[in-house]
Order: sequence, then C-alpha cells, then structure tokens
Amino acid sequence: MNSEPGQSSIITASPDVMSGTPVFAGTRVPLQTLIDYLEAGESIEDFLAGFPTVRREQVIAFLEAAKAHMLATAA
Repeated sequence: MNSEPGQSSIITASPDVMSGTPVFAGTRVPLQTLIDYLEAGESIEDFLAGFPTVRREQVIAFLEAAKAHMLATAA
C-alpha cells in the first residue's frame, strides 16, 4: 500500500500482516488504532505509551500526510 513516495517508512499493508489492514511499517499496529485514540481524546503520547513499537516520527508523518491529503482534496 505504499502509494506515495516516502510512505514505505510510515504505512504498509500485506495480506500476511493483520489480514492486509494498513499498519505502521515494521509493526502490527493498525492506523485505525491511532485514529481511535485521537477520536477518544487521547494524546499521541498515550498512543505511543500503549504501542511502543510505533515511532513518534511515524505518527507525525502519518498525520502530516493525512492533513496534506485533506487539504489537496478540499482545494
């Protein structure tokens, strides 16, 4: 699922990992888990404490990519 340049260090999706659910690269942590944490009012720090295999840089890069996508589609 590495559709954007540079995404390979952020997101992966493979049928062999979590049945193809998009996860943070190098982990088995679904992106949806971060979204669920943030929607529930939890902080990035709370998420990282619960999922130490995810790097802060991955979270920030994912959020920046999501923001850029939203801004591009809104324009």
